[in-house]
Amino acid sequence: MPGGEIAYVDTSFLVALAFKEPGWQALQRRLRGLRRVFSSTLLEAEFLAVARREGMLERAPAFLRPVSWILPDRRLGPEITRVLEHGYLRGGDLHHLATALFLFPRPQGLPFLTLDQAQATLAAALGFAGIP
Repeated sequence: MPGGEIAYVDTSFLVALAFKEPGWQALQRRLRGLRRVFSSTLLEAEFLAVARREGMLERAPAFLRPVSWILPDRRLGPEITRVLEHGYLRGGDLHHLATALFLFPRPQGLPFLTLDQAQATLAAALGFAGIP
């Protein structure tokens, strides 16, 4: 990841890339343009579950290797509350955004890479940038 930018990546982005869903080449270019990507360990569990279900578990480590894991040392209550002030999300999506806020309390345009529209809308409301 040679670029200068850092980002948070959620499971939907990585799954789309791994399974070459429509537009995956653009996602790959976006990821390669980053210096570093971060995520919650929830991504690992979600991604490995999908990889197992789809019979590609042996390829999964290559997709997870570039991720730097965020390991909060406390509950994410303040961040969860902050996300919920902007709207509703399911638990996993909420956890990803709360974890991103834990690492980046003032996102100021840092990318939050997701293909989930509801999650992207709340990420933008919190100050994250989406996928151009």
